[in-house]
Amino acid sequence: MRPDDGAVRWRGRRGAAGAAVLGTLLAGLVAAGCAPVPSVVPAAAAATTCTPGWTAAWHAAQQAVPGDSLAGRTLRMVVRPGAAGEELRLRLSNRHGDGPLRIAAMTVGATGPGAAVTRPVPLTVGGAPVADIPAGAEALTDPAPVAAAAGAPLTVSLFLAEVPRTIGSHPVAMRTAWLSGPGDRTAAPDAAGFDTTLQSWPVLTGLEVLAARPDGAVLVIGDSLVDGVGSTPGGDDRFPDQLAARLSAAGGDRPMTVLNAGLSRNQLLQDDPPAGGDAPSTRWDDDVAAVPGVRDVVLLVGTNDLAAGAAAGDLVAGLQGFAQRARAAGLRVFLTTIPPSASGGRATPTAVAARDEVNGWLRSDGRRWADGVIDAAAALGDPGDPHRLRPDLDSGDGLHPSPAGYWALAASVPVGELSGSPCRVSPDR
Repeated sequence: MRPDDGAVRWRGRRGAAGAAVLGTLLAGLVAAGCAPVPSVVPAAAAATTCTPGWTAAWHAAQQAVPGDSLAGRTLRMVVRPGAAGEELRLRLSNRHGDGPLRIAAMTVGATGPGAAVTRPVPLTVGGAPVADIPAGAEALTDPAPVAAAAGAPLTVSLFLAEVPRTIGSHPVAMRTAWLSGPGDRTAAPDAAGFDTTLQSWPVLTGLEVLAARPDGAVLVIGDSLVDGVGSTPGGDDRFPDQLAARLSAAGGDRPMTVLNAGLSRNQLLQDDPPAGGDAPSTRWDDDVAAVPGVRDVVLLVGTNDLAAGAAAGDLVAGLQGFAQRARAAGLRVFLTTIPPSASGGRATPTAVAARDEVNGWLRSDGRRWADGVIDAAAALGDPGDPHRLRPDLDSGDGLHPSPAGYWALAASVPVGELSGSPCRVSPDR
């Protein structure tokens, strides 16, 4: 029997208030002078048996957006899995919905030109071709006999028969999705009727594969620098993509699946649902704990907090609290310095002083709290003016790196300190 064979998974959204309370408690421990939680062997590493198992191959963080225009139409989205498997299943979410979501048909197949798809395979939830997902819940589809190859795009089609006024979506996909006119076109292989384009991933929050020998995953969580603003639309050259390429080239036990849990405008210290979504600690349950195969977490966040006037001490306490939570969950955690920016109030004397103080703390004391520190500021900053991005690494807005900048950021990651994939070098485990 396959792992989790036949299981229907419904999961209500865990309370954001509970996450906020835990974050407050952790910050209180930090303020009281308690020592950081010592690094531990990740739970995933301890449980690795190198036998077939489900692991995340692709992930998209979500926030609340209007859903009115989607009802009665077919949504077609392209995703690029980062891990291979002989079967797959999708994670469908209504956790930000204010009413029930009814998906009346679902398919997945190999990506064709534009909105076309090759051999779309029907999906079910609990054996039924329809998924009725209550507000605040999500579901996994049943395993489908569709092979996934790392790096080979797949096209997912969802007929959204009933959609609440507010749904969950990933607003900045850096990849085109399509919306049909009225009706179910999930089984149609051609692109006819898909006349509306989107730059988002509504409803779909994960793709998991049944891997013969699962690799571990690195999950990168944070703001638009994780999301990939400034990268090439459809080019898969965001920071997480380029880190995955670097790990693959490293060989040995270094290759790991890299998952993107970025949200543009995201802040470390406060939730901002209409703009940047929930803070990383608030969305921990959905974007970290619920994602199978995660061994390491990279946190890249803080520039939007500076623009909002956050104090350095509060940011340090927030970073400490997040690191505590990751280590308490048995994960390795890597913190990053905040890159410089000349955009949106981030270059005021107050913001610059706060950024310098946070980055100084990370460089001098961050390893007491985390398993590694990635110096994004040094990788991206202009040596002649460390308070701005290096011109050849700037996408042009003074805030977001270009594809070359994202490569420089990926190159700054200490890949030898990541957990790696023990099954690649331990065939008998």
